Amino acid sequence: MKNFIHNLIAINLGMIFAGGLVISGMTQPKKIIDFLDITGSWNPALLLVMLGAIGVYMPVYYFVIKKKEKPLLEEKFFIPTNGKVDKKLIFGSAIFGIGWGASGLCPGPALTSLVANNQAWIYVLSLIAGMLMAKFITNYKRQNA
Repeated sequence: MKNFIHNLIAINLGMIFAGGLVISGMTQPKKIIDFLDITGSWNPALLLVMLGAIGVYMPVYYFVIKKKEKPLLEEKFFIPTNGKVDKKLIFGSAIFGIGWGASGLCPGPALTSLVANNQAWIYVLSLIAGMLMAKFITNYKRQNA
């Protein structure tokens, strides 16, 4: 029963997130590309969406997450503690940025766009291929280290 409740909550939160992406227009690659085009037809919509998300999350983080020993439905909060900036982080961020800028999509909006955007499936298939390739390379390096 606990897993069912967790999954139900996750599905509902995912639908709320997807709805926010659709309402804000962040599933439209043109809006993202226009945001990144600071010398051309710059569109600040993504900046406003980011500021809205930060405005909701910051008080929750400082007044709820930092003060509680554990969340309601888990044993602990899963907050990253590694603050190290290394080559893998920089290289991965660069690849993500290039893909984001070239396609106008990132994983969340791409998955949401699958129902409305005929081009999103190409991105999602590429995303899956990239994850499989990264897993293969990581396993290969571990075996040969």
